[in-house]
Amino acid sequence: MSRPPPRPWRSDGIGRRTSRLGKNTSGLLLTITENKQKMSCFKFLKIVMFVVNGIIFLAGGAILGVGIWVKVDAGSFIDILAKAAPQLKQIVNVGYLCIALGAFLLVIGFLGCYGAVKENKCMLMIFFIIILLIFIAQVAGAVVILAFSGLADVFISYIQVWAVNSIKKDYGQVSDITTIWDTVMKEFKCCGFNSYKDFANSSSYYLTSKYPDDCCRTPYPCSLTGIDHNVPGCYSQLLNFLKSHTKILGIVALVICILEMGAMAASMILYCQIKKQEQTV
Repeated sequence: MSRPPPRPWRSDGIGRRTSRLGKNTSGLLLTITENKQKMSCFKFLKIVMFVVNGIIFLAGGAILGVGIWVKVDAGSFIDILAKAAPQLKQIVNVGYLCIALGAFLLVIGFLGCYGAVKENKCMLMIFFIIILLIFIAQVAGAVVILAFSGLADVFISYIQVWAVNSIKKDYGQVSDITTIWDTVMKEFKCCGFNSYKDFANSSSYYLTSKYPDDCCRTPYPCSLTGIDHNVPGCYSQLLNFLKSHTKILGIVALVICILEMGAMAASMILYCQIKKQEQTV
């Protein structure tokens, strides 16, 4: 009885399986590469968020410490600045502003730094919302100033009323208000908000019968007869300062907006990536 002839060797099945295996392997390698790239980008964003917000946190702590020091022991602080940097002595006039700004920077820096390191979605979202609100406020302010001049005029008139009232009621009575106005008038070489007439009928004039030294040609004593009528009001001087530094202010505003958008983008990317990782687990 004769044996049946052997079947011919067919390699097409093995070839197809080998081809599919090669495709699967290459797809797996491509997926692994993409995942590594995503993880590298994720780690890079975490490092950037940690470093930037860490710097903000430290700066906020320093500003807060200076503000508290100024309000608690202004005398020793002035003595140190007088020896180290006399031009910085005006910091004592904005102690509360330093405290508020330092506390705000501390909160922002902590949310961004801790949220990125611990991959905390809640802190990252709060950080994103705060930066977004600041960004919206800046854009809204710019739109109001550029497009709605009537509203800008109302805002300026409100500031004018507040400034004149602070001169008439608080100048010479409240130390912080007095030092702030003295600093502004000295730096901008101006007198009052509109002119020296803002000090007429003020509490300070009733008590001393004198005007601030910056309003007169001869500073001691500064009476009505010694008023220098060529000294402009601080409002006009401030407008001239803003006009002469428009480009610098525009560049600073643009850089701040870019940094804010970058912070929002980084925090939202981290938030989405953390959320995606939690869903895949």
